[in-house]
Order: sequence, then structure tokens, then C-alpha cells
Amino acid sequence: MTNVPRPAPLIEILLVEDNPGDIRLMREALRESKIVRRIHSVTDGQKAIDFLRKPNNDPDAVRPDIIFLDLNLPRKDGREVLAEIKADSKLRRIPVVILTSSQAEEDILRSYDNHANCYVTKPVDLEKFMEVVHTIENFWGGTVERPPE
Repeated sequence: MTNVPRPAPLIEILLVEDNPGDIRLMREALRESKIVRRIHSVTDGQKAIDFLRKPNNDPDAVRPDIIFLDLNLPRKDGREVLAEIKADSKLRRIPVVILTSSQAEEDILRSYDNHANCYVTKPVDLEKFMEVVHTIENFWGGTVERPPE
């Protein structure tokens, strides 16, 4: 019996980002992905919580397989969003990647204290940004076993 590698499952991504340029860059970086099914984006923290808590009988409800979360968001910041996600038994197993411009030690520590799955500082350089997104995509979309729903 041979071990045939199984194809990576397609993943649903929730991008929580208020910067239109960063949203565009993420979509562009993931456009040719063979593992990303769809990218859903919301532009503030409250919209992220609303998206995640849609009723199960809502035909548009999608449970993301991974969340890319910026910290500096309007209405409800990413720190609050992360804390709410990880406090909710129905959401806490969704991997949350903090993807932010903040390099503040306090933000890094607080994110991990609130059970972020990883913390990545957005590179300013376009090529480095694309490289970081592809690395995250390959890791969370193909390398790791994500928890079942």
C-alpha cells in the first residue's frame, strides 16, 4: 500500500482589515491559490463578529477555516475581536492569524495571551508582503491539520 498524498482541502478565509490597499494585496496574493476557496472580507471588528455569529439557518452563513485579523480596526478593535472569538466555544478553534502593522511588544503579548495562533507584522515592501501571505497560506492551508467544525 502506497501513501498517496491527499490534496489539501479548499479553505474559506475571513479577512478582517480596514485598509483597502491591504485588502487588495491579500486578494491579489491569494488569487492564484490552489487551496483558497473564497476570501470574505469585512472592514471593522463589529462586522467580523456579526459575520462569525450568523445563524446556522442563514443561507449565506459561512464558517471560515482561518481568520486574518488586523488589530487596528474601527468600531471594535482586533484585540477585542480576538478575545471574543477565543471566548466563544463555537468559534475558538478557528485559527486566527494576527496580521498587523503593530510591532508593539504589548500587542504581541496580549495577542498570544488571548490565544492568537500566530502574530505576523505586515512587511512594508510589496514583495515581502506577498511572500509572507504565501507562507501563511501554505502553512495553514496545506501543512497543518485544522480542527474539524
